[in-house]
Amino acid sequence: MTVTSSVEPVLQIRDLCVSFRTGATLVPAVIDVSLDVAAGETVAVVGESGSGKSTTASAVNRLLPDNAVITAGTIRFEGREIADLGEHEMIGLRGAGIGLVPQDPMSNLNPLMRVGEQIGEALEVHGRTRGRATQERVRELLEMVGIPQPAERARQYPHEFSGGMRQRALIAMGLACGPRLLIADEPTSALDVTVQRRVLDQLGSLTRELGTAVFLITHDLALAAERADRVVVMYQGRVVEEGPSARVLVNPHHDYTRELIAAAPSLATRREPVVRDSAATEESPLVEVEGLVKEFPLRARTSQGSRTFTAVDGVSFSIQRGTTVSIVGESGSGKSTTASLLLGLDEPTAGRIRFDGVDLTGVRGRQMFDFRRRVQPVFQNPYSSLDPRYSVGQSIAEPLRVHRLGDVAERRARVGDLLEQVSLPRDFASRLPHELSGGQRQRVAIARALALKPDLVVLDEAVSALDVLVQAQILELLADLQSQLGLSYLFISHDLAVVRMISDQVHVMSQGRFVESGTPEQIFENAVDPYTQELLAAIPGRGLVA
Repeated sequence: MTVTSSVEPVLQIRDLCVSFRTGATLVPAVIDVSLDVAAGETVAVVGESGSGKSTTASAVNRLLPDNAVITAGTIRFEGREIADLGEHEMIGLRGAGIGLVPQDPMSNLNPLMRVGEQIGEALEVHGRTRGRATQERVRELLEMVGIPQPAERARQYPHEFSGGMRQRALIAMGLACGPRLLIADEPTSALDVTVQRRVLDQLGSLTRELGTAVFLITHDLALAAERADRVVVMYQGRVVEEGPSARVLVNPHHDYTRELIAAAPSLATRREPVVRDSAATEESPLVEVEGLVKEFPLRARTSQGSRTFTAVDGVSFSIQRGTTVSIVGESGSGKSTTASLLLGLDEPTAGRIRFDGVDLTGVRGRQMFDFRRRVQPVFQNPYSSLDPRYSVGQSIAEPLRVHRLGDVAERRARVGDLLEQVSLPRDFASRLPHELSGGQRQRVAIARALALKPDLVVLDEAVSALDVLVQAQILELLADLQSQLGLSYLFISHDLAVVRMISDQVHVMSQGRFVESGTPEQIFENAVDPYTQELLAAIPGRGLVA
């Protein structure tokens, strides 16, 4: 499928085929893909994990893995065939002509370099600025992508940034040289909706002012509906549908596109009523949090001595048995710090946490060990949640071994049962993490969290990195497990549509405080606080994807 235009597009891909060598075999990953991206145009490529989106993008700037082979087709950038360029020419083109915003900020930032130095390096390598002008431009870029105190932040290292802030730094690097084509691979998946809107507004301004073409890879269909001029849908390496975003996402022609749209959560999606044991709901809460405060010391920068930053400021809430309580808010609002306090990974500065009637203040040693058996986490990144040297079976069995539950044979049987419980085959126990997709790894992380039969599972952005089909499967799995096992969930997320689907109670957090609390219906249909209203207004594609 091709797009014709009287003006030559910035990017023109024709009949592209890419395969991966596995031994003596070539496995097709991209098959006969054709698409154009014109100056000032945003084209969104959507599809599930493994559909060929990122492989197509990697072929454009010749960053394919060593075992990948372009077997057919052409890629032309501003009329020049990419395959004809030498590596020296490609080095000059990457960053200056073709910008890249990759998805994983942790593996794409140098941990030994300050963030500002890394952005400045992109500017100086391509001769855009020097010296003091570089420092000034770095501050402008950091401010542009929504990072506060840019001068101070530029001097920090990646580990001192949150995940969302690291992603914003990558976006600043991608935009630094004003490229004519920007490849954005899931550029906002780690960002909350208000920062996402700010960053995407800036991308929109760039396309209008500089005529930059944007090749956007995303699993967020609502974002594609709102921000892209055209949408390309990929499935099993092929383009199955292409057209104006409003037409493709409102009136899809292909069955796979319809399946993607049906799986995408929206604010119109309501949670199905959950039948619960009335005796359980009448019991005292499993978790009671009162006046929780967490302060972090900051490095002294004045003669006044040390200062503190209040990450959590007087938070109170409870979690009933068998229910889901969600906390939503921007990056830095205190959501994940609250989760860490509840998990016992940090100690509160003030306030009290009671779990099953026991005050956790001052709990140490064996008592804390026993508590952690009953409370388990599932984190955001399925790629860093599992030790790459451990098989799936070893990862799931590790909590059983640490808590000395069962012998080797009993643990092996328990691992098989847990894999089945999360809808994975038992023979996955022998696989290594790199052999699994992101969705499969997240299922393994959930299986490991369930190994000790916990009462509470803390899910910190556990589905935000997943495409819509896998996300829908994981959410359905979580609901089924809650119904079967009576689990309680603390669900941390910046995705309000997902929160509406899964929650019994929602707390909106800003600057360490809860600014509004209520049922999903109260929060999403009758929001009172201006901050909540701002969050809802920033959600992309409202009404376009239902």
